[in-house]
Amino acid sequence: MSPSRFSTDVYARRLQAAATATAQAGLAGLVITPGYDLRYLVGSRAQTFERLTALVLPAEGDPAIVVPRLELASLKESAITELGVAVRDWVDGDDPYRLVAAALGGGVNKTAVTDSMPALHLLPLADVLGAVPVLATDVLRRLRMIKDAAEIDALRKAGEAIDRVHQRVPEFLVPGRTEADVAADIAEAIVAEGHSEVAFIIVGSGPHGADPHHECSDRELRAGDIVVVDIGGAYEPGYHSDSTRTYSIGEPDLQVAHRYSVLQRAQRAAVEAVRPGVTAAQVDAAARDVLAAEGLADAFVHRTGHGIGLSVHEEPYIVAGNDLPLEEGMAFSIEPGIYFPGRWGARIEDIVIVTADGALPVNNRPHELMVV
Repeated sequence: MSPSRFSTDVYARRLQAAATATAQAGLAGLVITPGYDLRYLVGSRAQTFERLTALVLPAEGDPAIVVPRLELASLKESAITELGVAVRDWVDGDDPYRLVAAALGGGVNKTAVTDSMPALHLLPLADVLGAVPVLATDVLRRLRMIKDAAEIDALRKAGEAIDRVHQRVPEFLVPGRTEADVAADIAEAIVAEGHSEVAFIIVGSGPHGADPHHECSDRELRAGDIVVVDIGGAYEPGYHSDSTRTYSIGEPDLQVAHRYSVLQRAQRAAVEAVRPGVTAAQVDAAARDVLAAEGLADAFVHRTGHGIGLSVHEEPYIVAGNDLPLEEGMAFSIEPGIYFPGRWGARIEDIVIVTADGALPVNNRPHELMVV
């Protein structure tokens, strides 16, 4: 097995589950172009070009992949060959959209496509099918939200790796160094600690910490700064880490310390609220209610969390109004934050996996405001 993907059995189960879900949705089949859905189903990291590559998964019958002949080599990294998926290659001058229609068999007017399919391919496919396909999101959503054992193991390894990076962060936070200097050190550490690539780095010092999506800048760190460090990367076979810790360069003042302690309680309350049957909105409320009780409701300006897996942000979203009941195997962040524009901000983030009776955090670094 390639280190960049799971065993063939894992992908075989996913293809069968996707075909079953497709039939239950009353669809003739799915058409999946390169992206996270294709990677989930067959382990392929193929890219989208002007020439069509598409996995065709009929509700009944055998799957096939339509691929330009000059891209055949790209299938070697996937599980396509071992899975026995029929390869229907084509050359310039052929019509690949008619190959897709043929692979779907009957009922081509009831077809779903991955939501990342470019219009470049969607429009000619719709023309050949005689109908605009629907999105496959509803068919694949639950499959990707409920992580299997292999995915959970990958997320745990990614979490352990990013914890090791956070353990090293205090040595980088030296007054006089810039946020960009710190980010460069963190990027090296993310790869050194086992990730295949860096996904994002936020180093928000002082007033920059009040911007939840600040990245890094040439601002120099100063004594007294509160510093938000939110980092993550891809860990083979492509599952992501994402963890935030907040640091203080020197002892914080009493107000900062008190407000941070409230944030700690809010994050803990949300984690403790996680269990099967509880809704995503209820988990969001668990964090929000703690902050509101201390007069900090307006300081929390974003959702409590997002799902994670092959994509850094995916379903389920832990946000007010989302009445989706949690299920065992779901994985998402718990990351309440408080932000005071022009002054400072703080956030605490762990990835958790829903278990039969609660939540399993994959991040286990201390949650206290780390004084460096």
